[in-house]
Amino acid sequence: MSTPWPFLYPVLILIISFLCQASGIHLPSKNGAHYLGNLKSSSKTFSLVANSRAPKYQYETKYFQQKLDHFSFAYLPSFPQRYLINTQHWVGPSRLGPIFLYCGNEGDIEWFASNTGFVWEIAPRFGAMVIFPEHRYYGESMPHGSKEEAYKNATTLSYLTAEQAIADYAVLITELKRNLSAQACPVVLFGGSYGGMLAAWMRLKYPHISIGALASSAPVLQFEDLVPPETFYNIVSNDFRRESMSCFNTIKESWDVINKVGQINGGLAQLTKTFHICRELESVDDLSNWLDSAYSYLAMANYPYPTDFLMPLPGSPIKEVSTGPYTLREATCIFKIIINHAEAISMKKSIWVSIDTVCRKVDSFPDGSSVLQRIFEGISVYYNYTGKVDCFNLDDDPHGMSGWDWQACTEMIMPMASNRTTSMFPEFRYDPKSDEEQCLKEFNVKPRPTWITTEFGGHAFKSALKAFGSNIIFSNGLLDPWSGGSVLEDVSETIVALITEKDWGKHIATILSAIADMAFSAHHLDLRAATAEDPDWLLDQRSREIKLISEWLDEYYDEKKATFSM
Repeated sequence: MSTPWPFLYPVLILIISFLCQASGIHLPSKNGAHYLGNLKSSSKTFSLVANSRAPKYQYETKYFQQKLDHFSFAYLPSFPQRYLINTQHWVGPSRLGPIFLYCGNEGDIEWFASNTGFVWEIAPRFGAMVIFPEHRYYGESMPHGSKEEAYKNATTLSYLTAEQAIADYAVLITELKRNLSAQACPVVLFGGSYGGMLAAWMRLKYPHISIGALASSAPVLQFEDLVPPETFYNIVSNDFRRESMSCFNTIKESWDVINKVGQINGGLAQLTKTFHICRELESVDDLSNWLDSAYSYLAMANYPYPTDFLMPLPGSPIKEVSTGPYTLREATCIFKIIINHAEAISMKKSIWVSIDTVCRKVDSFPDGSSVLQRIFEGISVYYNYTGKVDCFNLDDDPHGMSGWDWQACTEMIMPMASNRTTSMFPEFRYDPKSDEEQCLKEFNVKPRPTWITTEFGGHAFKSALKAFGSNIIFSNGLLDPWSGGSVLEDVSETIVALITEKDWGKHIATILSAIADMAFSAHHLDLRAATAEDPDWLLDQRSREIKLISEWLDEYYDEKKATFSM
């Protein structure tokens, strides 16, 4: 594959450096795990699942009595784990029909099933059964009889861990195969985001349970000091800067404006009215965190077509929040991101991102318009694109994801920070002491920031996986904010990072066109249902995933034939 002309690099880098500059301010530290899990609703009554535009898939809803603690022999009550199952296309145990198992995320499993069309669409060609088990403590899979009891205190929540969830999936699929006389049927794991992390970890912890795993947008390295803590916010900021420098600068300026307004008499009431908040704000931080979340999720959900996954959104939502087609300035900013990641991916480009929709609104106001009004109009693309919301409730949880706060206070400790020179967000450093105080106050527990890397690995990750792992696909994109914490290069012949390949060597226009094409990507976009708007590179990516899954199955069947022939 050819690469860009070497003499273009200095020229492009000079252009990028001139066009893509910024500065910043201060806020408290954050644990990035909160962004992986807490997808807040803006409306008091809006239900994303009920109004979802996602395709409806057929399945039976069943329940499995699951052990509360897989790692103790003490007698404890079991709980009903919900799972969705479809055997319509399964060719059965006599033909060793495969089983596709999606590792349930931190929310209602029907929500994830309706937004994971890729698994449903490829099942018929493989003659596969499809199973979506629900993660414990989410949806209807509640220990202790109810959510109120399950979430009562640190003791009742103590069994909400990634380790217990993976063990749930292992026990469920083992018992299900036994009941169906399908012990010899191969299992392929799927998952996106936290579910992708679980799929990869399950493949590593229980290699005898499955033959492979597709882990999409899975930040398995977003722990301790494995990646710079500024990575997430830098990528989100670059997504907005790529669309519009004026939008980027307006957001950057807004934090100071919000703080100043909040400090005057009646300032919180004024902010409450400006941003249509249902209840009067108690602090500026509440509003800042709400805005922060929206910008981060817009970057994650920047799909090239309208979706209802996180919120009802137009296609390319960041662009909706900015203006017009890609200019040379904007495209070169995209190229900056690629240059910054060039060493990590050896100039093979996979851009899984979310980029395009809030800045159109921000930039549409005439000069002299209020910064706060610009921000409100832009943020409404995320929180109120349908125009049906009269006021915003900052703490709604429509998908039942509040359990993630517990996980983010115990083992899912993902350090984050923001740098004033590279980010549009206020500057802050990761402060583990502050996180510990907050978790003690909320749950009476202390975070264990090194537990995930102890349990699943992280340090020397590549050498460990190369020695002990196999058959894992890590699909990512450089503009997805979580890509910085995932695996961006092949570990071995069987643990691969899928990278979209383009011919970058013809001329600058071709380079920029290819970049603009690939920018239509987002958080685990490859797992969503196919649409007529899917770009060629996404079709190629899915084809490569299907090819690798086929190879895993062929290898498994060949081994079975060899065993039978003996």
